[in-house]
Amino acid sequence: MTGVLDKAELLRAYDEQLRTDAETPGAVSVTRLGPLRLVTFAGGRGFVTYRDLGDANAHEISGLVSAALAHYRADTSIKRVEWKTRGHDRAPGLPESLVAHGFSPDEPESIMIGEVATLVADVPLPDGVTLRRISEERDVRAMSAMQDKTFGEPVSDEMADVLLRRLARGDGMELWVAESEGRIVSAGRLEPVADSDFAGIWGGATLEEWRGRGIYRALTAARARSALALGKTLIHSDSTEYSRPILERSGLVKVSTTTPYLWRP
Repeated sequence: MTGVLDKAELLRAYDEQLRTDAETPGAVSVTRLGPLRLVTFAGGRGFVTYRDLGDANAHEISGLVSAALAHYRADTSIKRVEWKTRGHDRAPGLPESLVAHGFSPDEPESIMIGEVATLVADVPLPDGVTLRRISEERDVRAMSAMQDKTFGEPVSDEMADVLLRRLARGDGMELWVAESEGRIVSAGRLEPVADSDFAGIWGGATLEEWRGRGIYRALTAARARSALALGKTLIHSDSTEYSRPILERSGLVKVSTTTPYLWRP
């Protein structure tokens, strides 16, 4: 797909190409429940997604939520479950049902899509800052710790362990960092989506004191160049309100929103 500029076409490409197995690389298992895909990842992470909910009414949707939760409750290894909602879906009563079943909404994010080429630019970096792709365990753990800190979460080995398993499996994921004097100050992933026009950019994080200096945009451009080399023509990202304006300035379009709802046993 090339020359895609219309918002409706971008959203259609998202729904058709990314709301299948494409959005769950590395899944340990996937169970189908009606329209739902009940995914389990390593580390006890559950994830609920779907292409659409068809013509289901509020009562039927409540039944799906209840059945999905029963599926995860039966697995004692599950530590948390994310139900990924999208703002453009027809889903009567879904937010209310999720809350009634013990899920809590997280912050909404913008679904951003655009042509890869729009992100490729020569962005000057601050003196002493360099970019590189990483794969060594020491670097991956340092990157993950920086992201935990940036997102205000306790530093843990959980995400680093997941990333290292994926690197060992060779599923196409790439990890990119920006460094100053050996310290990682910004980072993000590139995730080419097999059998699609897309690559995703995820996990973008920059230490607060390094923001506003072009580092995140340069890191995004580096990932876009890599995506182009892999033959990808479209980029997608779920963006926070920090990264959304940067991606918009680079030509990406906000096509919808996504709000994760989280449940913990």
